[in-house]
Amino acid sequence: MGKIDVATKQYMSHKNVIADAFNFYVYDGEQVIKPERLQKIDTVEFMMPYGNDAKAAVQKIRDNLIVWESVTDGDAVYVVLGTENQDKIHYAMAVKNMLYDALQYAKQVEEAKNSYHGKNKTTGIKLSSEEFLSGFRKQDKLMPVITLVVYFGDKSWDGAKSIHDMFCVKDEHILKYIPNYKINLIEPVKVSDNEYEKFKTDLGSVLQFIKHQSDEDGNWIKGKQRFKSVEREAVELINMITGANIADNEKEEVVDVCRAWENSLKNAKDEGQRVGEIQGRREGKIEGKIEAYADCDMTITEIAKKVSKSEEYVKDVIKKISAACL
Repeated sequence: MGKIDVATKQYMSHKNVIADAFNFYVYDGEQVIKPERLQKIDTVEFMMPYGNDAKAAVQKIRDNLIVWESVTDGDAVYVVLGTENQDKIHYAMAVKNMLYDALQYAKQVEEAKNSYHGKNKTTGIKLSSEEFLSGFRKQDKLMPVITLVVYFGDKSWDGAKSIHDMFCVKDEHILKYIPNYKINLIEPVKVSDNEYEKFKTDLGSVLQFIKHQSDEDGNWIKGKQRFKSVEREAVELINMITGANIADNEKEEVVDVCRAWENSLKNAKDEGQRVGEIQGRREGKIEGKIEAYADCDMTITEIAKKVSKSEEYVKDVIKKISAACL
């Protein structure tokens, strides 16, 4: 697992960040999912996929997995929320997520089945032959599973966004009988700058910075209040993903990214000017040497070897010097 994978997994493990991501994607920024209503669960999905006689088990490890307890009409409702974090496009993401979700549903069925072992004798629960065979009673219910892909890249996601997108068959008569599993995706470049205001944590700042990381100036960040106070963990994630090298007082827990980013752009510009000046002086010295060697009637080939430049370069310099003397 690479450094960015580890860093994004760690950042997305925070309950407030997970709640923010799902509130943005599912509820358009409305604060429906509360962090205090989230409970982390084991991220390992493990099952015997072909029955008890299977020789090989399937084990998959999600990036983050959490149970959300919601209250509807006075009753508790539970939903499993999973995130998969990608800094690069995964062209088989639909299959990967479908497998994760299927394993989670199978795990719930297996847990229900195990919970009934011996209970029919001690609690009086009677299972019909069909229920015994299924390991699942008629009135049992599953917790729905939502997997959200958070893409930490600045390119457009050009991979498949559903199982149907991955098929070689385009015949609608065939496809209508095949369930179309679609991925849920947050794609930075597809989120408008106004929509980023719907994020309530620095996840929005991270993704918006990724979107604009290739911009030549920092005009997009000016006036953005959210960037004036960004948690250091989010800033470190921005630096790791984009190479921005945003620096600030390391003792501070929050960073004024607006100021730090503008300073880094200014420093880069100043450094570029300094390098340009040095390069200019160096080129001036080389041109002076070429002029001196030319006055000594040295050939183009000889001069090129002396100054470690191409013969074409030497010819252009001599032509420029000659034109200046006219």
